[in-house]
Amino acid sequence: MMDFSDVLFKALIGLLVLFTCLPVHECAHAFVAYKLGDPTAKNQGRITLNPMAHLDLMGSILLVVSSIMGFGFGWAKPVQINPNNFKNRKLGMGLSALAGPVSNFLLAFIVLIILKVILYSFAESSNAIAGYFEEILKYMILLNVGLAVFNFLPIPPLDGSRIFSLFLPERIYFKIMKYERYIFLVLVALMLLNVLDPVFRFLQNGALYILDFLTGWVDLIMKRIV
Repeated sequence: MMDFSDVLFKALIGLLVLFTCLPVHECAHAFVAYKLGDPTAKNQGRITLNPMAHLDLMGSILLVVSSIMGFGFGWAKPVQINPNNFKNRKLGMGLSALAGPVSNFLLAFIVLIILKVILYSFAESSNAIAGYFEEILKYMILLNVGLAVFNFLPIPPLDGSRIFSLFLPERIYFKIMKYERYIFLVLVALMLLNVLDPVFRFLQNGALYILDFLTGWVDLIMKRIV
């Protein structure tokens, strides 16, 4: 059974994700859609890192509660995109969708660099504050990677389904999207039953390996300095 300090710490991690990972993700969708010709999200004030513009009440509560339970699952308000504003509807939808998970990978990449610098700098230290900071950064990396990998799954209404649409005839894709609400309910059920866990864990571990490889230069630099 978790003690109060553990519950509080995990709740704070969930809140941190709410105020960083999700706003970055949704802002990236809105920004790329605007750059490709669709001003819908911009007109709704979604090109911002202000969390209040993006958070969904139920999705936020679920994310904090699930973080306490040991897994992070929640959502923000979807960014509204009008594909008719794109010169190429399929490409516009695909690139706008891709922006979300890519932004979380980039955020995880930056946080991992910071984490490695701290780990090398305080390797011989027992500083409690540094220890807590390291734990927070580790959770941020895991949750950003988890959010990115999860959204890459080609299942409506996840971003991966819109990326996958680049390889589908347009009429078939929009037919599938009519049922995305029901598909989402099935997806939630599969998540609760842990059916997708093996696939998700494999992809997450692969993404973490790639991030570690891409930040290998930090290890080389820090080993020379410390």
